[in-house]
Amino acid sequence: MRRTEAEDHGPVRYGPSPPSDGLPVLPELVRVLTEAAGRRPDGEPVGGGTALLDAARGYWERRGVPAGAGRAVAGPGAPALLLALTAAIGGDVLVPRPCAAWWAPYARLLGRPVFHVPTPAECGGVPDPYALLETVRRVRAEGGDPRLLVLSVADDPTATVAPPEVLHEAVEAAAGEGLHLVSDETWRDTLHAPHETVLVGPAEMLPERVTVVGDLAGALLPAGWPAAVARFPATADGDDLHARVLDVLTALGARVAAPVAAAAAYALTEPGPVTARVAAAVRLHACVADALHGVVVAAGGLALPPRAGRHLYVDLEPLRAALAARGVDDAQDLEDHLGARLGMPAPGGHRFGDDLAALRVRLSTGVLLDGTDAQRAECLTAPAPLELPHVQRALALVRSFFDDLRDDARRREPPR
Repeated sequence: MRRTEAEDHGPVRYGPSPPSDGLPVLPELVRVLTEAAGRRPDGEPVGGGTALLDAARGYWERRGVPAGAGRAVAGPGAPALLLALTAAIGGDVLVPRPCAAWWAPYARLLGRPVFHVPTPAECGGVPDPYALLETVRRVRAEGGDPRLLVLSVADDPTATVAPPEVLHEAVEAAAGEGLHLVSDETWRDTLHAPHETVLVGPAEMLPERVTVVGDLAGALLPAGWPAAVARFPATADGDDLHARVLDVLTALGARVAAPVAAAAAYALTEPGPVTARVAAAVRLHACVADALHGVVVAAGGLALPPRAGRHLYVDLEPLRAALAARGVDDAQDLEDHLGARLGMPAPGGHRFGDDLAALRVRLSTGVLLDGTDAQRAECLTAPAPLELPHVQRALALVRSFFDDLRDDARRREPPR
């Protein structure tokens, strides 16, 4: 069965970082981390201490998905938790195409085959149910052992939110094949229009077969302070999985640094300063993402409207002829070209399991806010952030590139 592995073309094992928020660290978080730095010489226990896990349970309780005692663990970032889950569950792994860049490498590190499943037309993050069934049956017919499906309702890289009915069909298909689901909910709290977007997680549909993982870098902590939490099913199998994951984390020595754990516990209790910063950051990135989407679409590119996160997934296939004239023939070329022209990270779709030949790329909004600390802070309070001079300059550079590409594509169109 064909797998997407873009071998011998660029640094294919490079994993692009998650989209940064481009903003100063919240002062209250800095204070909590600094105060904790000298208080905990023994460090945080593997799996998380009482304060951190209680805060995580409170966070889930407020979202209507409670987790009882012994149903949660914390780790130094979602990758560590996914690695432990993959090791504990065993078998082959299924992921959507495209998917977060960090999902597949951890399975391959363990020697586990990874199979990419196409997504439905209206969103990313979840597999098309019919394609999922076909993939599972083909893998088993070839002697494979698919056991784990990783998905995300609020998605990186596509910035979409899966409609509940689409997710339900995928969850039903996975359950019918006996798969365990890991729901990556890192971007859950970054919905651009939270009052207009319905987000239902797979654990709310099939609680006995879903483990939820959330990296706090999505909305609550800086990316450089690695911390993540996981919630396990309230079943005997969930208890067993919880124990095996703790075994793996213990073997790896994968624990959250004590100062980071203190900051994570504070953030998960969602005090006023944290909720205000999250809301302001989401509004800001939604505004910039909408502007970036408009630039891409006006130039003839394709992109689903961004609904969550700090990024946009762009398909430039309609502009292939103009890009080919610039020496761009695949996603690696596109990544290199955009990086050189725009001076910003623009990882190609092959980093996310997409076809190398496809001209797809993830663009991030955080880099468009780059400036001095004062300029970045001003973005949060400005009534019209797109009118700030440093943001205007960054968007103008992107617009100029795509406008030139559009004009070049039009010149190459055959006369009518």
